[in-house]
Amino acid sequence: MVPLNMYLLPRYDSPPSKDSFWKLITIPKIFLLGFTIFSLSASLGFLDPTMSLFVIEKFHLPAGYVGLVFLGLALSYSLSSPLLGFLSDKKPPLRKWLLISGGLITSVCYFLLGPAPILHIESKLWLFVLMLVIIGFSLALNGMPAFPEILSCAYENGFEEGLSLLGLVSGLFNGLWSLGSFVGPVLGGFLNDQLGFEWAAAIQGGWPLLSGLAIGIYYIYETSCRRRSFSQDVLGTEQERAPLLSRDT
Repeated sequence: MVPLNMYLLPRYDSPPSKDSFWKLITIPKIFLLGFTIFSLSASLGFLDPTMSLFVIEKFHLPAGYVGLVFLGLALSYSLSSPLLGFLSDKKPPLRKWLLISGGLITSVCYFLLGPAPILHIESKLWLFVLMLVIIGFSLALNGMPAFPEILSCAYENGFEEGLSLLGLVSGLFNGLWSLGSFVGPVLGGFLNDQLGFEWAAAIQGGWPLLSGLAIGIYYIYETSCRRRSFSQDVLGTEQERAPLLSRDT
């Protein structure tokens, strides 16, 4: 891909930026978006060492059919990602709703993947595949808006637009994704050995649940602050105009 990228991508004169990685990650909104990326990767990485063993043991499927079960998640993610990415670019106000709904839907699906023993629902192959399909869609809901939302937040906080910022954001995204890819299988494999797949999947669904709730609370706080600021600006403008109007009268 490197020669192809060198041929296709335009050339830019990009001097080194003075903005630092730590300045980027310490912005509260970007920190929460980073946690969303981590939870997305951790919940997805959990399935790699555990799902095939569970499917073979629970449903007695041969290895070839296990690959088809994996296809349910991959196919739904690959089909929904371009559409959700296009929607995220064209409708930026929708990004927050995509992030919140993606985290909450993913957590519910992981709770039903086993399903969790407290639900007293018998595990069925059709239910398992259905949850994988919805998980693929919900992961796209989470993943597609995260990168442009981090960029928009960086611009709002004074970062210079250019390749240096893109490199910072890309490094942040890939670093947190790699961290989740490590934590997810390790923690998930331990929980799977100790508690079984049903409880391990339910617990692993806590990552997207926490990220969805955290980013939702932040967006509510951000909206209230903007409304308060707008009200103060309007009130200040009216107070400035009042002496002028009385003088004219």
